[in-house]
Amino acid sequence: MNDATKQPLWTRDFLSICFCCLFIFITYYALVATLPMFIVGELNGDNQQIGLVMAALVTAAIFVRPFAGNWLDQFGRKKVLWTALFLYLLATISYIGIQSILLLIALRLLHGFTFGAVTTAMATIVADLTPEQRKGEGIGYYAMFMNLAMIIGPFMGLTIVVNYGFSVLFGLLSFCACMALLFGSFVQIPLFGCKEHKKEEYFHWKNFIEPNAVPISFIALLISFGYGGVLTFIPVYAEELGIVQAATYFFPIYALVIVLSRPFTGRLFDRYNERVVIYPSIILFVIGLITLSFARHSFLFLIAAGLIGLGFGTLFSCLQVSAIRRSSGAHTGRATGTYLIFFDTGIGVGSFILGHIAASMGYQHMYLISSIIVATSVLFYYRISRQRGMQNRKQVPLSQNNIS
Repeated sequence: MNDATKQPLWTRDFLSICFCCLFIFITYYALVATLPMFIVGELNGDNQQIGLVMAALVTAAIFVRPFAGNWLDQFGRKKVLWTALFLYLLATISYIGIQSILLLIALRLLHGFTFGAVTTAMATIVADLTPEQRKGEGIGYYAMFMNLAMIIGPFMGLTIVVNYGFSVLFGLLSFCACMALLFGSFVQIPLFGCKEHKKEEYFHWKNFIEPNAVPISFIALLISFGYGGVLTFIPVYAEELGIVQAATYFFPIYALVIVLSRPFTGRLFDRYNERVVIYPSIILFVIGLITLSFARHSFLFLIAAGLIGLGFGTLFSCLQVSAIRRSSGAHTGRATGTYLIFFDTGIGVGSFILGHIAASMGYQHMYLISSIIVATSVLFYYRISRQRGMQNRKQVPLSQNNIS
């Protein structure tokens, strides 16, 4: 355990990929916050068109992830990262001058392809750069940079739009994408041998999905299903409760709790059994959703933000580490891509289904139902971890067992 803590984590390469992640997600969250205003105010669009534009990026990202995971393992991390970062920069620059909804949807699809590829590449590379005994801590800190972007991106985007307009915003976001490319070029990535695939086997599903990562990724799908309702409907729910001002603090508190707790949760994950972190985190997320469903004033509303941040925010990185550890080291890219496919799908499907539930039953019932769905992940995780424990015991030689 002492040897593990002596292994360096905050290397130049690790910091470079973390800052690359920060600038990528600043552009992402800034656009999430401001594009609806751009569509309505500049392109004379409506709510349905807002939905199409926002869904285009997520759809494209989900589609490209299995290919990106395979490319990372086949062609090497460096080629995929640099290509994806360069195309991401071009896509970001292209927002300048967009004058129609159709062109914007096409651009969002292109941006989604590059976003899916670059985020899969970064998550895989950070797993490669992090010492094995500190994976939970390292990937947790990497995810913390995403959470910081969640605070910086919307604040910066809305401030720039209100004071200077969309042209300045798109120019600044292009600069952020350029900084991501710069930091990405600093990362010294070990060259991974390219695998030769037979043509008839290239399109086998196992070349795009890592089977060993599927069970834990399904847990991530259930967790992100509940988070889809949080990510999509918090502003509308706050408006219905008459606490619109509190909604502006929800995600900053959510992100702040993650940042403050990250040093402790990551180390706990590495030093003890992963169940010590995952079970309490699921329970905290469920309690946060229940609290949200009963919130009638700002205090409970913001308490729910902290609980959800501590629960869901911890689960995102911990489950990713679990997916990677359950897979072959040669398939880290595929394992990461598989995990993110399930995660993104959970958010997309959750937003859609929970939206229908909210329309028919109200937001209080929607969050209560989502808490029940998230709670079922405890049962699935128990089954998965129990099966893994039985497999590990079978692999231990008889000479190592204490037989009395």
